[in-house]
Amino acid sequence: MKSKDLVILIGIIGIVLMMVIPVPLGLLDFLLVVNISLALMILLIAMNTNDALNFSIFPSLLLITTMFRLALNISATRNILSKGEGGHVIETFGRFVAGNEIAIGFIVFLILVVVQFIVITKGSERVAEVAARFTLDAMPGKQMSIDADLNSGLINEQQARERREKIEKEADFYGAMDGASKFVKGDAIAAIVILFINLIGGFVVGMAVHGMSFGEALETYSVLTIGDGLVSQIPALLISTSAGLVVTRAASEGNLAFDLTNQLFKFPRLLYIVAGTVAMLGLFTPIGWATTLPFAAVLAFAGYRMSKNMERQKQEEELMVEEQQIEEVRSPESVVGLLQVDPIEFEFGYGLIPLADTQQGGDLLDRIIMIRRQCALELGLIVPVIRIRDNIQLKPNEYVIKIKGNTVARGELLLNHYLAMSPGIDDESVVGIETKEPAFGLPALWIEHSVKERAELAGYTVVDPPSVVATHLTEVIKRHAHELIGRQETKALIDNLKEQYPALVDELIPSVLSIGDVQKVLVKLLKEKVSIRDLVTIFETLADHGTYTKDPDILTEYVRQALSRQITNQFAHPGETLKVITVGPQLEKKIAESVQQTEHGSYLALDPVSTQQIYQKLNEQVTRQIQSGQQPIVLASPTIRMYLRQIVERTMQDVPVLSYSELEPSVEVQSVGVVNL
Repeated sequence: MKSKDLVILIGIIGIVLMMVIPVPLGLLDFLLVVNISLALMILLIAMNTNDALNFSIFPSLLLITTMFRLALNISATRNILSKGEGGHVIETFGRFVAGNEIAIGFIVFLILVVVQFIVITKGSERVAEVAARFTLDAMPGKQMSIDADLNSGLINEQQARERREKIEKEADFYGAMDGASKFVKGDAIAAIVILFINLIGGFVVGMAVHGMSFGEALETYSVLTIGDGLVSQIPALLISTSAGLVVTRAASEGNLAFDLTNQLFKFPRLLYIVAGTVAMLGLFTPIGWATTLPFAAVLAFAGYRMSKNMERQKQEEELMVEEQQIEEVRSPESVVGLLQVDPIEFEFGYGLIPLADTQQGGDLLDRIIMIRRQCALELGLIVPVIRIRDNIQLKPNEYVIKIKGNTVARGELLLNHYLAMSPGIDDESVVGIETKEPAFGLPALWIEHSVKERAELAGYTVVDPPSVVATHLTEVIKRHAHELIGRQETKALIDNLKEQYPALVDELIPSVLSIGDVQKVLVKLLKEKVSIRDLVTIFETLADHGTYTKDPDILTEYVRQALSRQITNQFAHPGETLKVITVGPQLEKKIAESVQQTEHGSYLALDPVSTQQIYQKLNEQVTRQIQSGQQPIVLASPTIRMYLRQIVERTMQDVPVLSYSELEPSVEVQSVGVVNL
């Protein structure tokens, strides 16, 4: 424990002990001065704080100072009643304020109590209560705003995390202030109670115990009671004012002095009106011009100086903006910024702006958040921030999806319609505008809202335009996921894995494989839509086989075999029969004999005639599977799987090619077709 922590703990314990142990008058005088100094320091800090969170310890500090003040009250009351003395500080406050008139002292003390209890404490309590409620109510909207800024690229992940933390701290702070304000209210009530205890108890003790006369007891204990009340209520008033300043600082740009001078004197013309009004009061009322005209002149001169300063400041700002624009055009950095390419962009025509405008009911930003989460769960990939912007060069209802600046998909939407896809048997009563579903290219219709219910009853799949866009964007991301993971993204995945599995990462990188080697394997897995979420198994496999070969193709095959359960569950549910298209022995032999080995790895060298024959045979089997309503899956031996995949992906990229080693032994496989030469 640090020394300053020990001092704080001893101080808290000392406050508690003061309530039960008598405090000498000399020490009591010192602690009363400390109490006044501490209250003044808190007030100055509250005035110079730009943000309420910069003084987040205030609720706890409020409790400690209240308890300290009550402990001083108890100690002072004990000395007043037992000894008839309160120390130099209490006696000085009592005699200085009251003078020879005790009634004046009581009135001043009661005014302080009333101001603190009814005006400042009540107001601070209400403001804290309202601020806490509105802060909690505004949290969901602020969170959505942060997510929207993150998705649109205005902020990064770190900035979003910091904003979320600030929102949580604000909610905690104002909630704590709502509760802490009750301490100030209770302290004011306790001061009134202690006042009557000291006064009445002092009369009784003074006359009964110390043998004082009524007049002597009245004078002695009245002065001490007033002094004790003032020396307690003045710090309490300062801290109550500090609480009010802290909870009322909203939309602040600086400290209190900056805000007052910047906002109160922001309109110099109003000072002329005030100056004229004050001057008229002096000329046409008994107040007299000698009192009002000097002040009116000062206000008029201040308004004149402020007008000149504002004009000069405006000219300087305009000149600065012009110089900055000229400098930006001349500087090479302005050109460098244009070289930045966003990983994913979604651009749309002006007719589709309601999709992204939350004020018009658009929920595209929320859908993009869900898409990123879905891709993280299904592919294990952290999708980069998707840049969303409108493009006046597009058609009003058109949108395009770009990957690294290149258009990879486009589509058109009709916002006031629904997209209906036929179940296979068309219904003539369902009429609309013919189109194609953008994600999968299926024939569809844009139908009006009045036809929606009829289409659903006829078995059509009916979706709204935002769902069409979300589905299309999801499929594009999955199809191009391998293009979104580079070395930097791989490094981020490695760092995240290292937090839980440091030994595994340290063994693999960089002694066995480099980040680039791992990235190549992950790219090949994602290219065939194999999830990389199980990084532990992937890294374990790479660590086992990376010492024997650095060929990414061979390492990928080892990883796929290690992920056999995942790959099997991807295409077949437990208890189902996996229907596949197998590769005949002649074709397997032909491919195996066409593999050429070099020092840089192996490659497939097939003649064009054989390649064309394989395309034709494979296309026949795949078409037959699609027509029967089944997903075509090609099954080959482990030795030729990756080479057969190289042939298939050129024309049938979505057809998966599996090997026998990638399927679990418990899965029943049924061959529904054979590809052979």
